[in-house]
Amino acid sequence: MYEEKMRFELTVNGKRQVVYAHPSKTLLEVLREELNLTGTKRGCDDSNCGVCTVLLDGKAVKSCTMLIVQAAGHKVTTIEGLETEKGLHPLQQAFIDHFAVQCGFCTPGMILTAKAILDENPDATEDEIREGLHGNLCRCTGYKSIVEAIEAVRDGDYGDYVINWQEV
Repeated sequence: MYEEKMRFELTVNGKRQVVYAHPSKTLLEVLREELNLTGTKRGCDDSNCGVCTVLLDGKAVKSCTMLIVQAAGHKVTTIEGLETEKGLHPLQQAFIDHFAVQCGFCTPGMILTAKAILDENPDATEDEIREGLHGNLCRCTGYKSIVEAIEAVRDGDYGDYVINWQEV
């Protein structure tokens, strides 16, 4: 098996990054171990729980089963990349305000999935939000407060929802 580390370039949270990693490493491993971005959580390691969700070119992906080779050359957004000098992203604040956070383990993946849902469809219905969250497990909240937080952002309770929040 190939033992040498390889050079990979990708943009993480708006910053160009060069990492040296074995090509069999997952995006999750590189984010946590090489870039020290520990907001992305490790759960099931087989794409079932959603705690490892990040955005890849704006789309929600499970980083536990995506190899770094597949992510190279792309734009990755982690939970750390949502907050700017302007403050928390509206979804982050809504999760706090609507008590959509209990233990917090699923929260980063939920928020990034919610962002992808609203970026794709800013007028998503409750059913579309619930369907979009499929694949993200929460064992604490029962999803009601999570859906309410997303709906509050959708409905403008946190100002106009800006798709490219970190670029504003």
